[in-house]
Amino acid sequence: MISPLVIDTFLLDYHLGHVILFGLVVSLLGAAPLKSQKMFASILAVFGVVFLAAPYTTMPATYVLVGIPLILIGTLLWTMSSS
Repeated sequence: MISPLVIDTFLLDYHLGHVILFGLVVSLLGAAPLKSQKMFASILAVFGVVFLAAPYTTMPATYVLVGIPLILIGTLLWTMSSS
């Protein structure tokens, strides 16, 4: 059994920005077998909104600013997709 102290010391090194970024990577890897450009675009745009909507006090400002390019890239990919 893992001690709660070990889990706590492991989780203290991470913040909300890391969790959202991990969710983005896992979502993109999960959508990779579908090979759908609209799926990638929607994932990027949604996570861009999540980064912008996340409270800035729980993570550094650089993670909040990552949301703007993600939204732009997501919308550009959506408009360039064939179907």
